[in-house]
Amino acid sequence: MQLYSDFGGRRAYQIAGDLAAAAILVAGIVVAVAIHDAIAGLRAVGADVTRSGNGFAATMSDIGGRLSGVPLIGGGISAPFGSASAAGGTLADAGRSWQEGVERLATLVGWTVALLVVLVVLVGWVRPRLVGAVRRAAVARLAAASASHDLLALRALATRPARAVTALDPDVVAAWRRGDPLVIARLAALELKASGVRLPS
Repeated sequence: MQLYSDFGGRRAYQIAGDLAAAAILVAGIVVAVAIHDAIAGLRAVGADVTRSGNGFAATMSDIGGRLSGVPLIGGGISAPFGSASAAGGTLADAGRSWQEGVERLATLVGWTVALLVVLVVLVGWVRPRLVGAVRRAAVARLAAASASHDLLALRALATRPARAVTALDPDVVAAWRRGDPLVIARLAALELKASGVRLPS
């Protein structure tokens, strides 16, 4: 696999693109972590509710326990405080559920953002780069065999812009048909350049 072009300008563009893709990945992960932390910060609300519920439940339970010791009427007057203590426990449970829900949401959103950034970079840059690298390697192997230059020249005639082809020779097709080695070499070089491969000297 030939990762970079043989030509300086295109190679510089590819290296800059690779660096930009890496920077986007890092920035995406940083943003994902920041979003996760921002959402996770809302757990503090649930933590406050849990503390308040636990504190209220403990206070009501303590008062109820003390009143239950009052002779004759202790059991009757302590019952409402037991119910209030249970309500405080319910409030504390709601606070804990809030914290768990916020953490699940923060994790889901954080991972979703990170995966979207990775997917965009993979599809938009990495995949085309890998396809191009494999193609360059295949074309480079083809260029290494001088017998393949005629095939490369034919591909240039068929696929390259007419202006670029005729610039090589005014009657380029006739020159190719009669096997002009200079024209064939120039056509092969033109086709190879499109893939980022330099014709071997």
